Amino acid sequence: MEFMKLLKSIKHQELFPEEILGEIKKYEKRQAARAIVFDVEEKIAILKVANKNYHKLPGGGVEEGENLQIALEREMLEEIGSKVLVTGEVGRILEYRDRWNLENESFCYLAKVDGEKGQPDFTEGEKENGFKLIWISVEEAIEKIKSDKPIDYEGKFIQVRDLCFLENIN
Repeated sequence: MEFMKLLKSIKHQELFPEEILGEIKKYEKRQAARAIVFDVEEKIAILKVANKNYHKLPGGGVEEGENLQIALEREMLEEIGSKVLVTGEVGRILEYRDRWNLENESFCYLAKVDGEKGQPDFTEGEKENGFKLIWISVEEAIEKIKSDKPIDYEGKFIQVRDLCFLENIN
């Protein structure tokens, strides 16, 4: 699973060319599992982050003691309320979030809902950020993400990352 094709590296300087930060000697590394999940109507799950003005694919960080598969299963249950069946790989993306000394490596999979659709179980932080699950076509998701205007640092990376994942569905 960790040998997935690298689609892109997103560097802080590309998104914030006017912001000069000191050289980062060592990044803290974080891995995350994400998925483009299709339902029976061929719509995909995306999360609207209303209070930050962007949309994102479901997924999140690999926690202590987890591998990518376990993290993906847990994140899908939390964020879309459904079990999923992985049907393929999209690729991986590296993000260099220099303000946080963070190298975020996201692994993205293709998946389909396995069984009934459920309801998400958002964290308090996700609720505060206005998370809302929506099911739309891939084309609609691409248009929404392209037109987003993220208001925070993380959102600017997420917009570039998730647009790249959606544009690389085989």
